[in-house]
Amino acid sequence: MTAIGEPAGAREEGSSGAPATLITTPTTINAPTSIPVLSDVPMPNSNGNGSGTGTGTGNNFKSSVVIDSQPKRRVSIISDPPMMAGGAGIGGVSGPGAGHDNLAFEQNPRRKISQTSTHSHTDIGPARRKSILKDPATTTHDNESDRVSTHSYDNYRQSALDVLNAKYNGHQAAHSSAGGSNSGANYVEQSWMYTFCLKCRGEEPSASWEPPFWQKIFPYPLCPTFRTFSRLVSIILIGVLIWITAFVIIGDSAAPGGQLFSLVVLTVAANFGGYLISLTTLPRLIGMLLVGILFQNVGWVNLDGDFSKVTAHLRKFALTIILTRAGLEMEPEAFKKVYKTILKLGIIPWCVEAVIVAVMSHFLLDLPWIWSFLLGSIIAAVSPAVVVPCLFRLRTKGYGVAKGIPTLVVAVAGVDDALSVAIFGIISTVMFSDKGLAYQIAQAPVCILGGLGFGVVWGSLARIFPEKGDAYVVPLRTLLLFTGGLMAIYGSEELGFEGAGPLAVVFSAFVSNLFWCKDGWDVEDNPVSTAFEIFWMIFEPILFGITGSTIKIRELDSHTVSIGAACIFTGAILRIFTTAGIAFGDRLNLKEKFFVGLSWMAKATVQAALGPVALKHLDENSTDEERNYASIVQTICVFSIVLTAPLGAILISVTGTKLLTKTKQPQDLTGWRRSHRPSIRDISIIDEEEEREDPEIPEDKETHDNTLNNAHIPSISYTYNN
Repeated sequence: MTAIGEPAGAREEGSSGAPATLITTPTTINAPTSIPVLSDVPMPNSNGNGSGTGTGTGNNFKSSVVIDSQPKRRVSIISDPPMMAGGAGIGGVSGPGAGHDNLAFEQNPRRKISQTSTHSHTDIGPARRKSILKDPATTTHDNESDRVSTHSYDNYRQSALDVLNAKYNGHQAAHSSAGGSNSGANYVEQSWMYTFCLKCRGEEPSASWEPPFWQKIFPYPLCPTFRTFSRLVSIILIGVLIWITAFVIIGDSAAPGGQLFSLVVLTVAANFGGYLISLTTLPRLIGMLLVGILFQNVGWVNLDGDFSKVTAHLRKFALTIILTRAGLEMEPEAFKKVYKTILKLGIIPWCVEAVIVAVMSHFLLDLPWIWSFLLGSIIAAVSPAVVVPCLFRLRTKGYGVAKGIPTLVVAVAGVDDALSVAIFGIISTVMFSDKGLAYQIAQAPVCILGGLGFGVVWGSLARIFPEKGDAYVVPLRTLLLFTGGLMAIYGSEELGFEGAGPLAVVFSAFVSNLFWCKDGWDVEDNPVSTAFEIFWMIFEPILFGITGSTIKIRELDSHTVSIGAACIFTGAILRIFTTAGIAFGDRLNLKEKFFVGLSWMAKATVQAALGPVALKHLDENSTDEERNYASIVQTICVFSIVLTAPLGAILISVTGTKLLTKTKQPQDLTGWRRSHRPSIRDISIIDEEEEREDPEIPEDKETHDNTLNNAHIPSISYTYNN
C-alpha cells in the first residue's frame, strides 16, 4: 500500500506482482491541520476474497483508489480502525460497522451516526486488535470429541452429513463408472426428508453437550439432538413414575383400561396430534380436537358416567386460564386511548352474530328462544388461539403494523371472550334456576356489578400481597391470581350468579396488571403472564381432547349438522359486513375493515369450554326434550371449531398479504414471540396516516447539523480494473 500523498505512480509490488496504483487530485480545500488516519484497503487476490495478498498468477487485479479534493501530504496508516466488533471496516461491505460513515474522517467522535442510532464511538470503545499469528479460517480442532460436543449446525454439517453425502456419492460413482456425471454432491441436504426434518427441529437457546459418538450415529437434523432426546427420556420417566404412584393410590381407574388412564393417553395423543398439525402452519388445537373425535369413535376412550364430573372441573380450570390471560394482555394506559374502538368493534358485531345464530336456530332447528340465545352467546365468541399465530406471521412480514391491526384484532377477541362467557352464565342461570322472576331479572345487574367489584378488590390485594420486593413475588402472584379466579368461577356458580365469575376473573387480572405496570413491570414481559402461558400449554390438549371425545359420529343427525353449519356461516358472514360498516372514523380503509371482520370468524376456545356445559347441567329430572336441546348445542359448538378454525387460519394467512398495507421497517416482535398474545399497547389506528407504505422517521436537529458540518469532507471511491 502506498501512503497517501506520495507522487502519482508510486507503487508497491504485492506477492502476485500486481501493481497497486494510487491516483491523487491536488485540490486546495479547507482541511484541518491534522487529518485522521486511513485503514489498509484489502486487495483482491485471484480468488476474489479481498485478502490483500494475491496468490494466483492467472489474473492481475489493479486497485485504483481515487481521493477527490485531497492535498498531497503524507499521513500514517493504522492497522486496525476503531470499529464495531465484527464490522467489515472500510474495505468490506458486510458486518455491523459497514453501514456507518467513513471512520477515518470522523470529526466529532460522539456525533450520531444515523437517524436511529443512540450510541457513539466513545460508547463503543476501541476495537480489540486481532492477532496476526492466528487465522480463524484455518483453525482446526485437535480433539474430535470437543468439536462435536456442542450444539452447532456447522459442526453437524462438517461431520455427520458429509459422511452421509460421501457414502451416497461413492454408491452413485460405483453405478455410474461407465459414464455420466455425478450431481449428488449434497444429496442429503437437497432431499425432501432433510427439509422436513429441519423444519421439525427448533433453535436451541444455548450450546448443549452431547456424547462424541452421537452425531456419527444420529446425524442432525435427520435425528434429534441429544438435548431433545434426553428431555424426552426425562418426561417419559417422570410420567411413568407418576402413573405408578397414581395406580398405587387410586387403583383400577389409573390402570390400563381405566378412565383416568384413558384421559392421560388422550391428552398425550392430543398433544402429539397438535404438533403434527402445527407443521402445516394450522393451529394446534385442530389436531387435538381431531384426536379426541378419533379416540371416541374407535372406542379408545370413555369419559362418561361419574368421570364426567372430572372433565367438567377440568373445563372450568381451562376457562379460568383463558380469561386470566385475556385480562393480563390488556395494557391499561393504551386501553384508555382506544377503548371506544375496542368496545365498538367488540360488542356490536358480537351482538349481531349472536342474534343471527339465535334466530336461525330457533326457526330452523326448533330450539326454544332461551336455548337459541344460549347457543348464540357461545358461537359469537372469537378464539385468540386461532388468530394469534396467523397474525404473528403477518406481523413479522410488516403487514398491518403501521395501523396496529394485528393487536387490535387480538384485543377485541379478548373482549369477545369475556362478553360471551358472562352472557352465557346469565342465561344458563336463568334456565336452570327454579327461583322467582325477581331473581331472574336481577341476574344481569348483579352479575355485572358483582364481577367488576370482585375484580377491583382482588386486583388491589394482588398488588399489596405479596410485597413487590419479595424474592418469591412471581410464584405468589401467579398462585394468588389463579386461586382467586377459581374462587370467582366456583363461588358465583354456588351463589346462583354464574355470569359474575367470568367478569371477575378478567377484571381482577386487568386491575392486577394495572398496579404491576405502575410498579415497573412490562406488559410484554410479564412473568405472571408467562406462567399462565405454561398452564395453558398443559390444559390446551386436555380441553380440546375431551371436547372432541364428546362427538359420536354414528349418533349425529345430518339435518342438525347441515342446518348448524348454515347458521354458523351466515352469522360469520353478516358479522364481517357489520364490522366493515361500523368501522368508520378508525382510519381503516375498506380492505382493512374486511380483513378485521374475516379475522373474527374463527371459533375454538370458548366453544370447547362452554359447549358441553348445558348438557352437564341436566340431571335425572330433566326431560328427553331438554337433553336433545343440549345435545344440539354441544354438536353445533364442536362443529363450529372444526369448520371455522382451519378456514379462519387459512383466510387470515391468504388475505392478509392482499388486504393489508406492508411496512418495510423491521418489527420488534419480542412480546409476540414470548406468548403469541400481544397486548394492545401499540394500537395506533387513531393517530396513524392512512395508506402509509413506509413511515419515515423525522429528522432531528443534531443529525441535520452533523450533515452540514461534514459536507466539506471528500468522498472516497474504489475501483478494481481487471
